[in-house]
Formats: sequence, structure tokens, C-alpha cells
Amino acid sequence: MYYLNQANEIKLLIDEFKELKTLWIDTEIANYQTNKPQLSLIQILAYPQDLSGSRTCILDVFQQQDIVQYFIKTIMENPEIEKVFHNAKYDLQFLGKTAAKNVTCTLEIAKKIPYYLLPVSRYDLKTLTEKLTDFNNINKQEQISDWGIRPLTIEQLEYAKMDPVYLAQIYHHLMELNSKSNPQPIADDLTLIDQRYQEIEPQWKLINSEINHLKERAKKAMKVQNKSEIKSFKLSNINKHSIKVDLAELVKVVVDRGLEIHLPITLTKNMQQQLGEILQQLPLEEEKSIIWQLKTKTKEK
Repeated sequence: MYYLNQANEIKLLIDEFKELKTLWIDTEIANYQTNKPQLSLIQILAYPQDLSGSRTCILDVFQQQDIVQYFIKTIMENPEIEKVFHNAKYDLQFLGKTAAKNVTCTLEIAKKIPYYLLPVSRYDLKTLTEKLTDFNNINKQEQISDWGIRPLTIEQLEYAKMDPVYLAQIYHHLMELNSKSNPQPIADDLTLIDQRYQEIEPQWKLINSEINHLKERAKKAMKVQNKSEIKSFKLSNINKHSIKVDLAELVKVVVDRGLEIHLPITLTKNMQQQLGEILQQLPLEEEKSIIWQLKTKTKEK
């Protein structure tokens, strides 16, 4: 672990980082529960093979906005450097926002992987790390500590150095799973797809049927028993209120009052037949599209 808090030392290290292709980055935020959160640390790992955090660089940028801006300009806005974060949307609030280029978010990657390949109930860094790597029982207690105090405690620094390590480890696993779940359609093996579908279809039909039945029973029972929530389900209702008017009456009022309302209406085949030749007198807009539907075939006996 390399801990730097002097502006000149941090700047020299940033200049070294700009020559690299990929960086795994995390941040710690002071006063994060207030309306004035402040960037406290930027933790960077350039060596994903490191499992101990010994190569993690911790940049203490608390109340050093000039250095933060230098990091943003040199690293975050550089399209040649891939910056890997977990929940990048949060970190980018402090590191360049929309000006940041070439940012990869492991949270977004994980969310796109089908559940059967990544069976987790949550997508936080701790859960993914313990699921995909050999790291177990990760302690995140220091995450909620006061990152605005100085000097930082040994426990805080030990905690801070490991998140980029976890990030680098899950990144590679997630990229493999993402590639597996999203192969190029032109090269995908339809025979294997068909074979696997036939293997799991009977199980899916049974399970799906029972799940739908249980949901319906739960909804009815919770409503009658006046229970809004149980371990697996939450029951709520929505008061739907809509206003409808006959189109002919609406048109009449609009014309009588000289109002201008532009409301494109999709004409069904039945409406087109009823209008007949009148259609030729209207300024029609045509839209054509192709909708692909995949239907299961009925098995032959």
C-alpha cells in the first residue's frame, strides 16, 4: 500500500498512471450522509494480480481540489485509459461526471448477466467478491467510518487498500460471464441452444406453474387476512383513475373552439376500412417495422 497526501507526490504518481491502459479505482467520501459530501481518498490499483493490496495507491485528496481536478483532466478525461469502478455513477459525481471517458462499471455488467449464471440477490461489491472469488467474510464496517478525520486510522487504510483489489478480481470474472451470456449472434451455436432448452423446458414449466399459483394464493390470502407484507411478498394497490372521451366529440369541441391539438392516432385495419377513400384526403404518416417473435413449437407425439 502506498499512501500519499502531498500534492507534488500525488501529481507525479498521476503522471505515471497516464501511461497505463487500465486502472481499477475506488473512492472514499467524507460527510457522505450530508448535503455537502467531500472526496476524501482515491484508491488506485494498476496491478490486478495483486491480492494483498500491497500495490494499491491511496491518494489522500481531502480538501485538495486542485489535485482532484488534475486527476480528472489527466486520467478521467483520457479516453485511452480504461477506468474500472463499481457503481461508477456514484464515483463520477466527484471525478468528472459526464466528462469522464472510457469508464467501465462492474455493477452495470453484473446486472446484465442472467441470474442462472450469476445467482446473487444483491450486486454490491462485497456480495460479488464473495461469490466470484476466494475472498470470504469481507468486513465493510470501515465504509461508514468518518473519512473526514486526519490522521486516518490504520483500520481505515487497510480497508481502503482492498476495495480496488476486490474490484480487479470480480472484473475479470464478470467479463468472462458477460462474454458467455452474450456471444456474437453470428457465431452462436443454435444446436446447443436447442438442446439445452429441451433439457430444462419441462422443469421450467413445472416450476413456473407452481410459482404463479403460489403468487396468486398469496395475493388472495394477504388481501383477505389484511397483511401487506410477508417474507417473500409485498402487497400494494394502485388507485387508477382515467378519463375517456369519444373521439368524435373531442374533435367537434376542438374545431368549434379553434384549438390546435396534434394527436397522431394509429388507424387499425377496421378503422381504415370504415374510412375508405377518405384516407386519401388525410395527411397520413406511415411507419413500417418488423417485429420478430420467438414461439415454442408444439412437440410431435
